[in-house]
Amino acid sequence: MDIPLLELCDGNRIPLLAFGTSTAWFKEPGDTTFSRDLVDLLKAAIEKGFHHLDCAEMYGTEEEVGIVIKESGVHREKLFITNKVSHGIDDVPAAMEQSLEKLQTDYFDLYLIHTPFFAKSEEDFQRAWKSMEELKISGKARFIGVPNYLRPHLEATLKGATIPPTLNQIEYHAYLQRGDDFLGWMRKNGIQVGSFKGLTPAFWAGWIMRNKVVAVTTSAKVERLEEYAQALSLDLTEEEAREITEVGLTYHLRTSWGEHLGDNDRA
Repeated sequence: MDIPLLELCDGNRIPLLAFGTSTAWFKEPGDTTFSRDLVDLLKAAIEKGFHHLDCAEMYGTEEEVGIVIKESGVHREKLFITNKVSHGIDDVPAAMEQSLEKLQTDYFDLYLIHTPFFAKSEEDFQRAWKSMEELKISGKARFIGVPNYLRPHLEATLKGATIPPTLNQIEYHAYLQRGDDFLGWMRKNGIQVGSFKGLTPAFWAGWIMRNKVVAVTTSAKVERLEEYAQALSLDLTEEEAREITEVGLTYHLRTSWGEHLGDNDRA
């Protein structure tokens, strides 16, 4: 399976399709159960060609991903590992060290601040981002970014940034296309876009990638890997893509962070 790449503002490129370890695999705080089923599924995903794996401190699945990195037989530099800090936001370097140990790797390809909701002021955004910049400079993160940030969160971060976020991973799909040209504004500021909760049919993922957005998908079933792979061979016509866009705009659906943003928020 040949996964297309998205070019970043610095000329580097990242895979446009990732396999995630949340949703069905998410563990509640305190749950230390090790899931061999997840390990086996991730190995199957890698064999299928999913070399971009998306995980997070919050998901509780870092140890499983670490075993997969060790046992997959694929050289580390051939994998693209995204991870996110949340609980450890008050000491980002220490949180990263713990995550690196769990994932049995020396670096992350993409390291993200999981949510903006920790911040009570612009200074909080800037202080956390300065820690992220130091991790990139140290080589422990090739790229740094954020998920779930709205424009005001990004503006506050950029005010004190010397290295802008590489990517903002947001809920993005046909039923939540984001208003006020948010994607265009991010790209003008050198920030690429990733998506989660992109819904499951292959044509949705194909539509997302066609819009130059990194699609993160996941499943608890090996047989679904083939369906996701079909998204790569799905060549939507201009008319089909436009129809998906237009139909999507007739309905609104937000599945994540409604308690912070409001279910009807389209930002």
